[in-house]
Amino acid sequence: MRVEELTAKILDKNPNMDRYMLALAVAKRCDELLNGATSKLNIDPKSVKAADLALMEIAEGLVVFKGFTNAGE
Repeated sequence: MRVEELTAKILDKNPNMDRYMLALAVAKRCDELLNGATSKLNIDPKSVKAADLALMEIAEGLVVFKGFTNAGE
């Protein structure tokens, strides 16, 4: 899926999240991945950029950042 499609999917699922919050969430997860965290997707992390992998994980709902979704309500 393209970055624009993933972004739209995430923002549609999370109406309280804006693009700025999404960028912060992607950056946080990207940092985690670059520092050795294991990917939650069945994709070789060496074949995909860390930022794209983070965006895919968030789009699939595998990674949730507290305060950005309606999950805690």
